[in-house]
Amino acid sequence: MTTPLLEVKNLAKVFKQDGFEINAVRDFSVSVKKGDCLAIVGESGSGKSTIANMILGVHPPTSGEIHFKGKPLSPRRRKNERRVLQLVQQNPYSSINPSRRIGATLKLPLKVHGIGSSQDRPGRVEELLAEVGLPASYARRAPSTLSGGQCQRVAIARALASQPELIVLDEPTSALDVLVQARVLILLQELQSKRDLTYIFITHDLAVVRNMADRVAVMRDGQLLELNPTGKIFENPDHNYTRSLISASPVITKKEIKLREKLKAGLVRER
Repeated sequence: MTTPLLEVKNLAKVFKQDGFEINAVRDFSVSVKKGDCLAIVGESGSGKSTIANMILGVHPPTSGEIHFKGKPLSPRRRKNERRVLQLVQQNPYSSINPSRRIGATLKLPLKVHGIGSSQDRPGRVEELLAEVGLPASYARRAPSTLSGGQCQRVAIARALASQPELIVLDEPTSALDVLVQARVLILLQELQSKRDLTYIFITHDLAVVRNMADRVAVMRDGQLLELNPTGKIFENPDHNYTRSLISASPVITKKEIKLREKLKAGLVRER
């Protein structure tokens, strides 16, 4: 049996506030194969972002284990563990230092993780920008001059810079309008195929991950309600709460469907 890239066993997180205990996550277990995309979905407060933060080492688990390639991750993530586990956050503007040019932002993880020489890094920055569909000239630009979609592409390029194996995508399209969402999702699919990446996609919107995820974990009040292949989730969900999430997902218009088809065919570029 192949060892999962990531395995989470009986994970729990209790926060203490004003003398009260808040059970943010209770007994969560899941495994993710290399090259797969696991979506963790649920409403605000369901525990999905807390799970992401425990995987990344932001919050230590109250109990449970997190294994990467069959080995337990250290409580304080070592440098090599931080390199292979990367994050793309929800708001692209707040996740990128506004005082740094885009080139400096992309050079930083290369320098931190010792990737390439100082002479090689400008060329590597150009390659990263090209991977996310941005011209080399963007290296000289400030984040404030970019659109939301362009800024999120920079955030994705920064995550790619350290040559990760697993990327946690925490609501990466929720701050974007629906058409820019489509472009970013298609980009993520292309990068996953090209680099053999593994994704954990955190979202409140099942429709966003319908064509991306291999499996979907449905969370509510810190508990895992359902874990199934994406096809089963949409065609025959086990839980009533999953049905309610699907019914609440926005319906895509015919215009948006046609645009997505054009995007997949490479006929529309990012503006």
